[in-house]
Amino acid sequence: MSFNDSGFGESPRQGYSGNRGYGGGRRFGGRRFGGGRRFDDDRPKPVETGKEYDVSITEISRKGDGIARVEGFVIFVKGGQVGQNAKVKITQVGGRFATADVVGEGTPQPATE
Repeated sequence: MSFNDSGFGESPRQGYSGNRGYGGGRRFGGRRFGGGRRFDDDRPKPVETGKEYDVSITEISRKGDGIARVEGFVIFVKGGQVGQNAKVKITQVGGRFATADVVGEGTPQPATE
């Protein structure tokens, strides 16, 4: 057998599985490291589309939106600023996060994770 018959010197019995290194497959429960609390699609979300919530914006996303959390569930708030307490209206709920618009001033919220 020559070097190139089975590709890059691998024997035909071993072959290339296509799943080497990190990512892909179901290793470590199918999650990446540092996952923290995660909301699965079949689990009920703590927010609903069209409802309003008082939130505290604690971070800014890469796109410049504010990030708030309700019971640990991430909400991206358009135009939100760090430290802002706001009343937000949920515009969309996805499997892992929701989006919202600011509709007014909120009441101060205790910091919760």
